[in-house]
Amino acid sequence: MQFIKSLYIHNTFFWYIAVLAGCFMLSFWVPVLYPMAWVLTLVLSGLFLFDIYLLYANSKGVAAERQLPKKLSNSDLNAITISFRSHYPFKTHITLIDELPQQFQKRDFEHSTVLLQGHKQEFEYSVRPVERGEYVFGNLNVYASTSLKIIKRRFIFQKDQMVPVYPSIIQMQQYDFLAISNNLTQFGLKKIRRIGHTQEFEQIKEYVAGDDIRTVNWKATAKQNQLMVNQFQDEKSQPIYSIIDTGRVMKMPFNGLKLLDYAINSTLAFSNVALKRNDKTGMVAFSKNIETFVPAVQKITHLNTILEQLYNITTAFTDSDFGLLYAQVKRKITHRSLLLLYTNFEHISALQRQMPFLMAMSKKHVLVVIFFENTELESLISTDAEDLQTIYHKTIAEKFSLEKRLMQKELQRHGIQTILTKPEQLTINTINKYLEIKARGLL
Repeated sequence: MQFIKSLYIHNTFFWYIAVLAGCFMLSFWVPVLYPMAWVLTLVLSGLFLFDIYLLYANSKGVAAERQLPKKLSNSDLNAITISFRSHYPFKTHITLIDELPQQFQKRDFEHSTVLLQGHKQEFEYSVRPVERGEYVFGNLNVYASTSLKIIKRRFIFQKDQMVPVYPSIIQMQQYDFLAISNNLTQFGLKKIRRIGHTQEFEQIKEYVAGDDIRTVNWKATAKQNQLMVNQFQDEKSQPIYSIIDTGRVMKMPFNGLKLLDYAINSTLAFSNVALKRNDKTGMVAFSKNIETFVPAVQKITHLNTILEQLYNITTAFTDSDFGLLYAQVKRKITHRSLLLLYTNFEHISALQRQMPFLMAMSKKHVLVVIFFENTELESLISTDAEDLQTIYHKTIAEKFSLEKRLMQKELQRHGIQTILTKPEQLTINTINKYLEIKARGLL
């Protein structure tokens, strides 16, 4: 039974059959071809049996292995490597079909190559998931055939191999590397000049040439009978929270990725940068209820906790309760903190309904409201109008675009920091805003 399941007819074999059928048809007009056609039939039958013998004489003719990472990175190209080796004593033609997870909706994956005796090859391809969760790879099918190309033998490896898709680890590592290399401008990250002193006092020390004379401590100078100055250090271990709205407004997709996943990827990359800069990081996810609350902690291992919580976040088709969020922030976040609120407003009336809660949070904390430009509207606005219907569409699109800018102005008028960004530039703009706030000593 196993033999029958693994035996397949090669496509070339049908060409052989077509030639034989042609010979038999022509023999009606050329009788001398009739015995030759029967000879060719016997030869093909013998080769068919010989090809079966060649492929099945070795029980382990081909070995193959799919090498998956422990975690796939959402919205990024992830490399999958397949290595295979031939144990046949002849040149083997290999056709590889990998059964990709159903989330990719790809049913035509195929790769062909030729393996010499005992040779090993590697084949690499990339996948780009756009949803978090468990992805199950099916059979790794390897079809082997000889140079006769009459039959194929199927080998099956690594059935039902599962790998989880996490928030963009690749993006996080990318910005981590840029921060270490101090080459932030390459990806649009700004260097911001620090204004004045930070508020964290370190010690009083003797004045030396080059110290800022504005830091002279006159009381200490009088006591010590020599110039003494206050020494300050950069403020560290400040609490920073990423607050993610998981309501229906974050369900909108751009380039195949939901706004929620853009926010999740940005939260992971930003949290890593903030932890490396010795700040405390935490996160909140909310919609109708408070779904996740992770207190701000200054430990690099805390990033794993944030990663696991981000992995399990899902969207809901409900309106988010900003009043509940304000109550949670007031009760759980007692120290002045930087709050990065990832949400989206499509109409100014939606913003005005939530404005009292946003203003209340901004009185005690530094609140940054992050919402998104509709890039599809921008492309519509930039197109030339050729008929009346297109003019209507452009006018409506420009109205929505103007409302976004008016919402940004309205928030700034009430002293609330804002980021209005394209989804693909979210992480860069968020880190820029964080660096700006730290440099200006607003926290």
